[in-house]
Amino acid sequence: MNLFKAVAIARINVVRLLRDRSGLFFIFVFPLMLVLVLGLSFGGGFAPRVGVVATDSGDLGEELVEALGGEPGEWEIQRYDDADDLRAAVRSGQLGAGLILPAGYDRRLRAGEPTTIELITPPQDTAFSIRGAVEAAVAGQATLARAAQFVSEQTDVPVSDAFETATQVQAEVPPIGVAVTSTGEAPIPASLSGFGLGAQSQLILFMFVTSMSAAGQLILSRQLGVSSRMVSTPTTLGTILVGEALGRFGIAMLQGIFIVAATALAFGVSWGDPLATAAIVILFAAVGAGAAMLVGAVARNAEQANGVGVFAGLGIAALGGAMAPPEIFPPIMDAISRITPHRWAIDGLRELAAGGGIVDALPQLGVLAAFATVLIGLATWRLRVALTR
Repeated sequence: MNLFKAVAIARINVVRLLRDRSGLFFIFVFPLMLVLVLGLSFGGGFAPRVGVVATDSGDLGEELVEALGGEPGEWEIQRYDDADDLRAAVRSGQLGAGLILPAGYDRRLRAGEPTTIELITPPQDTAFSIRGAVEAAVAGQATLARAAQFVSEQTDVPVSDAFETATQVQAEVPPIGVAVTSTGEAPIPASLSGFGLGAQSQLILFMFVTSMSAAGQLILSRQLGVSSRMVSTPTTLGTILVGEALGRFGIAMLQGIFIVAATALAFGVSWGDPLATAAIVILFAAVGAGAAMLVGAVARNAEQANGVGVFAGLGIAALGGAMAPPEIFPPIMDAISRITPHRWAIDGLRELAAGGGIVDALPQLGVLAAFATVLIGLATWRLRVALTR
């Protein structure tokens, strides 16, 4: 076998793919778009933005706004001077919600006058959580107002004075603590950010699908006589087979390296132990290369190879947990998913995200190596038969 010729054949396959501009979009751009969408869906670290109009709302108004801010990073409070601008920002999606405090809010509350706060939310389910947080923040001040009103009615003390007294008493009363205890395990590991979860699934999904989409090139090479001309040259059949395998492997590796590097730089995704991550990517690229070669050697024409390749790639990816987190699978689906290489690759990446190293990922690496060996072995045997007919 001539390794230099095999690498040359592999290079031609990779260059042919890179010359397809539409293919470049699905290799480099589309995966990052999906990582972004999934990251935001599963919590990508962005605090909800809430707009507030609190013109002339007084000390109690400012206290309410500070209470809404909560812990750093919980909510991002953005001030607005005009209520119409606030409504437009919520309507356009720039804000998760808007809060308008009436002028004289502090004075009205201390005087026991009816006070209404306007909460503006988009028609999404997330509005319920924002509404609950606002109502909880308002409830504390409303309790003081009701207590002051009651004291004033019973003692003829002015409501404003009773409000000050109630405020002082509240400050002296020890708060009721709430002890929160978590039981069981979270479905999604806490070590994964939203972007990390999306990056892992899209890495496995696209490496395999891209490899499978290149299966038709094998048939085109045979139909156009490229393969027969290579066989008729002094180039050995083993060199041709290795070159074709390296071509599919190179395509998968190129995309895998790009997704890992781009998500780390653009979204701050931590992939864990670099050596172990590299091992998983390399072995899964070999799995994709073997599967693509097998489909390309068995299919009758390029259209069939592309159709079967993409359909099988997406189907196996869904079954293996590359489209939805496998942690949410019911027991029967969890068991079935383990017949796919995707599930073992994802489990290995989960181990690394949790702080494990290459030793912790050895079971997954072993299974991936077995998948790669079997698929490449079958593909090489079947392609050898197809080339020598």
